[in-house]
Amino acid sequence: MAGFFGRIRTAVTARPLAQQVFALQVVIVLLLALAAAAALLLQARADTDREARNRVLAVARTFAQAPGVRTALSAEDPSAVLQPRTEAARKASHVDFIVVMTPEGIRYTHPDPAQIGRRYIGSIGPAARGGTVRETVTGTLGPSTRAVVPVTAPDGAVVGLVSAGITVQRVNDTAHGQVPLLLSATGVALGLSVLGTGLVSRRLRLQTHGLEPAEMTRMYEHHDAVLHAVREGVLIVDGDGRLVLANDEARRLLDLPADVEGRTAATAGVDPELARLLTEGRSATDEVHVARGRLLAVSQRPTGREGGPSGTVATLRDTTELQALEGRAVVARQRLRLLYDAGLRIGNRLDVVYTCQELADFAVPRFADFVAVELSEPVLRGEEPARADTSLRRVAFRGVRDDVPFFPLGRLIHFTPATPQAAGFRSGRSVLEPDMTRFAGWHEPDPERAHKLVEAGVHSMIAVPLRARGVVLGVVTFWRSRRPEPFETDDVALGEELVARAAVSIDNARRYTREHAMADTLQRSLLPSALPEQNALDVAHRYLPAQAGHGGVGGDWFDVIPLPGARVALVVGDVVGHGLHAAATMGRLRTAVHNFSTLDLPPDELLGHMDELVTRIDLAENAEGEAAPVTGATCLYVIYDPSTRWCTLARAGHLPPAVVGPDGRAGFIDVPAGPPLGLGGMPFETATLRLEPGSSLALYTDGLVEDRRRDIDDGLELLRQALVDAGDPEETCGRVLRALLPERPRDDVALLIARTRTLGGGRTAAWDVPPDPSAVGTVRSAVTRTMAEWGLEEESFVTELIVSELVTNAIRHASPPVRVRLIRDRALICEVSDGSSTSPHLRRATTTDEGGRGLFLVARFADRWGTRYTADGKVIWTEQPLPAADRAAGDGTG
Repeated sequence: MAGFFGRIRTAVTARPLAQQVFALQVVIVLLLALAAAAALLLQARADTDREARNRVLAVARTFAQAPGVRTALSAEDPSAVLQPRTEAARKASHVDFIVVMTPEGIRYTHPDPAQIGRRYIGSIGPAARGGTVRETVTGTLGPSTRAVVPVTAPDGAVVGLVSAGITVQRVNDTAHGQVPLLLSATGVALGLSVLGTGLVSRRLRLQTHGLEPAEMTRMYEHHDAVLHAVREGVLIVDGDGRLVLANDEARRLLDLPADVEGRTAATAGVDPELARLLTEGRSATDEVHVARGRLLAVSQRPTGREGGPSGTVATLRDTTELQALEGRAVVARQRLRLLYDAGLRIGNRLDVVYTCQELADFAVPRFADFVAVELSEPVLRGEEPARADTSLRRVAFRGVRDDVPFFPLGRLIHFTPATPQAAGFRSGRSVLEPDMTRFAGWHEPDPERAHKLVEAGVHSMIAVPLRARGVVLGVVTFWRSRRPEPFETDDVALGEELVARAAVSIDNARRYTREHAMADTLQRSLLPSALPEQNALDVAHRYLPAQAGHGGVGGDWFDVIPLPGARVALVVGDVVGHGLHAAATMGRLRTAVHNFSTLDLPPDELLGHMDELVTRIDLAENAEGEAAPVTGATCLYVIYDPSTRWCTLARAGHLPPAVVGPDGRAGFIDVPAGPPLGLGGMPFETATLRLEPGSSLALYTDGLVEDRRRDIDDGLELLRQALVDAGDPEETCGRVLRALLPERPRDDVALLIARTRTLGGGRTAAWDVPPDPSAVGTVRSAVTRTMAEWGLEEESFVTELIVSELVTNAIRHASPPVRVRLIRDRALICEVSDGSSTSPHLRRATTTDEGGRGLFLVARFADRWGTRYTADGKVIWTEQPLPAADRAAGDGTG
């Protein structure tokens, strides 16, 4: 295959340029013509299909609205009346079928009378509800495009349906009928294009004189090399002594004007001795001539020896720099040493300000007497700088003297456009100010201070943009005062190299700052910004990310999740590792806990689902091989019920929570220690305890108690002591952090303090219900009285309906004991429990069903409802919204 394409390429490139262009244009025109033909065919097919859809819809609507159709549908034999009318309309409208049917889809008419009375094939649901159906489906006549519309009575009721359709075969035949015309038009366009291409190729052949492409390319490359790439001056002089060509190097060496071509050497400003040599046209080899202060070695040869045009060609070589080469080598070695040392001493920390100060300290006094580093404000925050804003903050300064009135460290300096700093920051190019005594713009930020600088002996400066990855981060300014010689162009290059080496480290520090800030922002955005409203717990929380340089943010997280029945779940977890991956994984686990909590699972079952989820995440990410594993993440899940004061807990590799009793004594709850998430194989266990009113729970992550300088048991003891006599949760959070955390924690810390509240008898009511249908009325009456006592008469009717339906279902379909409980919290909660574990299912009853509407009514009138399973059966609960004035306040006693 490679040999075949190689032979084709050889055959094409061997042709003259005009023929190659002709062949290429013909191929392009052919491809465009084929593409246009294909596009037109597709467009014609699409237009035909769209026309068919619009026609069947119009026919169906017209027939459905025709006089007498609605009357015929109510006749004794609709088929006898409608069949001839539909056939006449079908032939007149050029469709393949018009079918009239009942709202249930039983045909009254059909082109094939044998299909009358059978069910219509296709979708009719939206049309039966008053809408329109447009679809392509295979029916008795084959695949067809069809529309179904309703026939409505004056009151809007749907009394029948009309469907019209065209077979796909007819649509295709219509589209294919346009193919000959399209192909003919394409052939005409192709012929005209080829004719025009031939005319263009002929004109090109005349212009190129039939040269081969390789010859033209070689001639251009040689000419370009002589003009721009050759580092020797080249002059071509014609027989009249006029300059025909002068390359870039000759123009530089002889300082020739731009319009030198066509002028003699003397009138072009060439030194007389060299001009005489060029005018005479004699041969010369390495003759030394002085021109513009340079020593030039000149060689000249005639151009007419082999039949070429008369004239001469001269080459010029500058030999002046050979004398300064040795001195420059010494200077170059010194500069290389300076840059080598800079690479060793600058960039020891991932800190922007510290690295800038390292640059200033290194450059003084080895390169300059004073050095200042100014950065754009966004750079200090890890962001990209704003090039339009030339207000820079001075973050580093170093000088050989302290009595020179430079701007102080930390000041935000507003550089005007005329200053070298603003010019360098905007353009990205260094600016040299060799003589500051001229006050050529550099003094504008503070003229009075500028005069004092000059009086102190500062005489020369360089402003070098601090550039990294094509982005200017700030400006570095170098000044000289003790050295009498001013900065020169070579010093600018050295300053740029020095700043470029530091810029890489500064940009790395900036990007690290940005990454840390992004991870911190991600972590905080994934944590709850505000805790949900609830009356079961008084909660305070703290989250502290690790400091930069100590691993960055991690995967510590917490959450407070309201549950049905006025209960609340508290969650604290920790993901392995630090950085963006840990923060993102934390967000996934937190979302998973939220999703599993909506199932109202016990803590041990919820952790079991989380364990399986972490295992699946690890398997997926290990297959991709891009991320660190999640296995080893820990979690503590707590459910508190304020009506019973029971607290249910389970943990997966997490530290046990602490509890503080009303008497102020603190201790840790003995919760069975399950394995971390993702290990699998071991079931999780729960612990239950009944909390005294006014107790406090403390949930935390290991970053709070673990430290390299102390044992974890010592950290737990410090936590217990800090929790003694815990009162207000906010106050307790502050006390715990002050007692346990160092100034720069090495790990994330999440802390949750929750003081319990209870629901007293005034906010709950409960009744045991005998397994007798007659007991429903008794319970309903008790609910009415309770609602009146609570001042909720307006919600009484809906509540009676919900209680009645749920109790009736429990008596009929479940097993005793049946119990009803009302809870007045932020919402009105109704709970009906029974001894069955069978969950009810919401469904829509048909018109012939005697029952099945109870749960539908409950879902219709309740704001939320659901099922919670218990050890003895299940609880079906509902929530009804209450006006703000009727909501119970959370006061800790109920």
